[in-house]
Amino acid sequence: MEISFFNMMEIPPRTKLFDFHGILMANYFTDTWEKVQNFKARPDDILIATYPKAGTTWVSYILELLYFGQTAPDRLTSIPIHERVAFLEISDPTMDAGVDLAEKLPSPRLIKTHLPIQLVPKSFSEQNCKIVYVARNAKDNVVSYFHFDSMDVRQPEPGDWNSYLNRFMEGKVVFGSWYDHVNGWWKKKQTYSKLHYMFYEDMIENTEREIDKLCSFLGLSPSIEEKKQIRGEVQFDSMRKNDMLNYSSFPNMDFTISKFMRKGKVGDWKNHFTVAQNEEFDEDYKRKMKDPTLQFRTEI
Repeated sequence: MEISFFNMMEIPPRTKLFDFHGILMANYFTDTWEKVQNFKARPDDILIATYPKAGTTWVSYILELLYFGQTAPDRLTSIPIHERVAFLEISDPTMDAGVDLAEKLPSPRLIKTHLPIQLVPKSFSEQNCKIVYVARNAKDNVVSYFHFDSMDVRQPEPGDWNSYLNRFMEGKVVFGSWYDHVNGWWKKKQTYSKLHYMFYEDMIENTEREIDKLCSFLGLSPSIEEKKQIRGEVQFDSMRKNDMLNYSSFPNMDFTISKFMRKGKVGDWKNHFTVAQNEEFDEDYKRKMKDPTLQFRTEI
C-alpha cells in the first residue's frame, strides 16, 4: 500500500540547499518565515526541539500519550501525527503550514521544530514555555539522516554515503551543523530553566526512567497503569507498525528506499563507517565539541 501511494503521486524535484541566516536550509522550511518569526506562543505550549532524525516522533508521541492518552485517545488512533503535532517551520503544499496547524490544535499545543536555537521565535521564551530538546550522538544521527534524505524526495540529493558524511561534518545539510545545533541548545539550557535536555541513548537504555524524568519536568503524575501503557506504546516496533506514527500515508516519502522508522538503535553507525571514516570523524569531532559538560555515547 505504501508503494502504490507513492507511485500515484507526481515526484517533485529535489530541493536545493541555500544559505539562510547563516545555516543551510530548504525552501519549504523558509517560505512562511515571517509568520514563523511572528508566531505567538502561549504559556502552555510545549516545544519539542531536535536536530532532524534524533527522536522527534518518539518524544512527540510520549508527550501526546501523557497529555491526551486518557482524555482524547481517539485522536491518537485516527489522525496522523503530522496533523496532531505542528511542525512549526514547515510549508508544504501537501499539508497545512506548521504555523496554521498550530492555531487549530487543542491546548496544550505540541509544537516541534528542527531550528537551531538562534532562529526559534522569541515568543516561546517570552511566554516561558516548556521546551523538550532531544539530542542523538552524531554518528548514529548522520546515518539516520542519510537514509531519511535518500527516501524523502523533497530533501536535497544525498549522493553516496562518503560524500554525505563529509557534508554532514561541514554542516552542509538541511538545518546546518549538528555540532552547532546540540551545543547551542545545551548553552540555552544553562540560562533557561524551562528547557529539559534529553539524550536518545538514555531513552533507548531505560525508557521508563526517562519518561519519569520528563514527567517530573512537566509536573505530571501519571498512574502506574498509565506509565506501563505508555511504555508499551512507545517501543520502537510498536511505533513502526502504527500507521498514525510511521508516516506511511505521507506524500514525498519513497518507502521502497527506506522506512521512515528504520532501526531505532544505538550503534548502527558501525554498519556504515569504515575505519578511515571513523578516525577522520573522531578527529573532526574533537575539534568541534569543546564543551566537556556535553557528552554523548555512541554505544550502550
